[in-house]
Amino acid sequence: MKPEILLIEPMMPETEAQLDAAYQVHRLFGQANPSTLVAEVGPRIRAIVTGGGSGASNELVDALPALEIIAINGIGTDAVDLERARARGVRVTTTPDVLTDDVADMAIALMLAVSRRLCPGDRFVREGRWSGGHVPLGRKVSGKRLGILGLGRVGRAIARRAEGFGMTIAYTDLRLIEGVEYHYHPTPEALARESDFLAVAASGGPGSRGVVNAAVLDALGPEGVLMNVARGSVVDEPALVEALSAGRLGGAGLDVFAHEPEVPPALRQMENVVLEPHQASATVETRRAMAELVLRNLEAQFAGREPHTAVV
Repeated sequence: MKPEILLIEPMMPETEAQLDAAYQVHRLFGQANPSTLVAEVGPRIRAIVTGGGSGASNELVDALPALEIIAINGIGTDAVDLERARARGVRVTTTPDVLTDDVADMAIALMLAVSRRLCPGDRFVREGRWSGGHVPLGRKVSGKRLGILGLGRVGRAIARRAEGFGMTIAYTDLRLIEGVEYHYHPTPEALARESDFLAVAASGGPGSRGVVNAAVLDALGPEGVLMNVARGSVVDEPALVEALSAGRLGGAGLDVFAHEPEVPPALRQMENVVLEPHQASATVETRRAMAELVLRNLEAQFAGREPHTAVV
């Protein structure tokens, strides 16, 4: 009999077909009453397949007594209670490395889009306003100062790309990282004060919630640009809206938000803000690679082997 698994959110059609071939898949998304489905199949569910943003709530995990593994299609673990999973003996896996390049690419794309006003320029041409009109000047990127909040895999990949623009790179993290040539600042505020652009690449979770606060945004200043490709929770969103509205921050490129898919209406009206619907890893190549890791982790678990990329 095929192991029964719970799929929290949609995946690529080809991946869902592979899951259907190997497992009895119960899809939680699209259910009019998800709790009814969980009550019906919960005792038989051996795996959860989910995304980094969706995760798996404690209420859901507690309703699955046979659960063996939570396979996250992403790198974020802030939406899963790792300690509770560890206490239950439930494995938790992620898909590291394979999405690093795409997320770093998105950070650079947002930096360029905001500073060079690519979205307003695109609308200017599409709306037929070029003849007889003009657009405001953008801001230069090359040679500027880039601060990176969180110098993990993604943060380092952003730094490598920024080197190609001749940028001066600095970072902050939980501690000084030995062997890193970039200048270290002990706090986000100190980093922002010495940056023209601030890229948020830190992990989500309680420890980083609201780390980019009003003081950090004020330190970045009226010509500074914030790019967030990490988690919406890392940035104090009301403070961000206020800083942008008041002109205390120059602009922002955002791939993530505090209450996705809800986005503050004020942000949607700002010409100096570029908004993306959490698409940093959303390329065909990367989503296939992520899915392959999810499938390999499930296969290993049910074959009695160590999952390939377990964090718990």
